[in-house]
Amino acid sequence: MSGLNRPGLCSTWCRELEEPIAGTAVVATGWLVVEQPGPWGAKAPTQSHLDPALGAHIDHAAKKADVRFGLIRTPGRHADLGDDKPPAGSRQVFAACTIPGRTMLLGGRINSPDELLNIDLDALARGDADAVMAALPSLKPVDGPIILVCTNGKRDECCAILGRPIAQALCEAVPGRVWESNHLGGHRFAPTATILPEGSSHGQLTAESALEMYAAAVRGQTVVETLRGRGCWSKRGQTAEIAVRRAIGEARLDVLTVVDEDPESVLVQHRDGRAWTVAVSTEPADPPRPESCGKEPFNMSILRAGRVVPVVKDQP
Repeated sequence: MSGLNRPGLCSTWCRELEEPIAGTAVVATGWLVVEQPGPWGAKAPTQSHLDPALGAHIDHAAKKADVRFGLIRTPGRHADLGDDKPPAGSRQVFAACTIPGRTMLLGGRINSPDELLNIDLDALARGDADAVMAALPSLKPVDGPIILVCTNGKRDECCAILGRPIAQALCEAVPGRVWESNHLGGHRFAPTATILPEGSSHGQLTAESALEMYAAAVRGQTVVETLRGRGCWSKRGQTAEIAVRRAIGEARLDVLTVVDEDPESVLVQHRDGRAWTVAVSTEPADPPRPESCGKEPFNMSILRAGRVVPVVKDQP
C-alpha cells in the first residue's frame, strides 16, 4: 500500500492531525550540496560512497558557518554500483546564499570532492560570490532556481514513498532543475522540497503544487499554502513571516523581512515601510504523534502564530 494516507507513516499522522506547517524549515543562511550517486544511509554525508571522513569534516565545518551541507543525485533508480565515483569533471556542486538582497546560486563541476575543502564557507554564508568563486574557480553564477526534493528513504520512509514521485514529475517538467536530496528536515511534512537560492522550504506537495512552487520561484514569488518557511529566518521568524503573508495576501518573495524578535512576538517589515507584530507561541502538540516513521509518538512542541497587528507609526 502506498500514497499520501498510508497508515503508520508519520506524514499521515501529520496530515490527519492538521499539524501547522509554518515555521518548520531548516534554518541556514548558506547551502553547499554535492552530487553523490548511489545509495545513501540515514546520515548521508557520512553514509554513502562519499569518503565518510571527508563528509564528516565538511558537514562539521559547514554547521559552524551556518551552512547546510548535503548530497544530491539525479532523479531515478539508484542501484549500488560499488564506489559510485562519477567520472572526473562530472560531479555537480551548488553553493547558495539565502539572505534577502544577497541571494546567490553558484554551480559547477569538480573532479574530486576533495576540492570542496577549498570553499570559503564564511564567504558563502554572507553571500560573497567573488570570494567563493576565487576559492573554487569551477563555480559560476547559475541563472534561475533549482529544486532539491528529499527522497532519502533510509532517513525516513515518507521521503522515499512520497518524495520520489514528486522529484520525477518535476524532472520531467523542468529537466536539469531538479535534484534528489538527502535530509531537508521535517519528514512528517513529506513530500518536502527546498528551492535555492532563496532557501524556501515547502511541504505536503503534490505534482501540481510542486510545479506551482517552481513557477512562483521563477517569478520571484512564493506559494504560501505549501510554505514551511524561509531558512534565513529563525523558526519563529518563519512562522511570523508566513502569518503576515496570509494576512495581507503577499506572494512576492523579498518584500518581507524579519527585523526583530522577543519571547512573545516577532516584528516583520514590508519593503514599502509597513510593519506588523505577530504573536508566536510554542504549544504542546496534542495528541502525541511520531516525529518520524518508526519512532514512538510523543508530545512534541509546535509553533503557532496568533494576532497579526499593524504597527502604527508616530505622527510627526
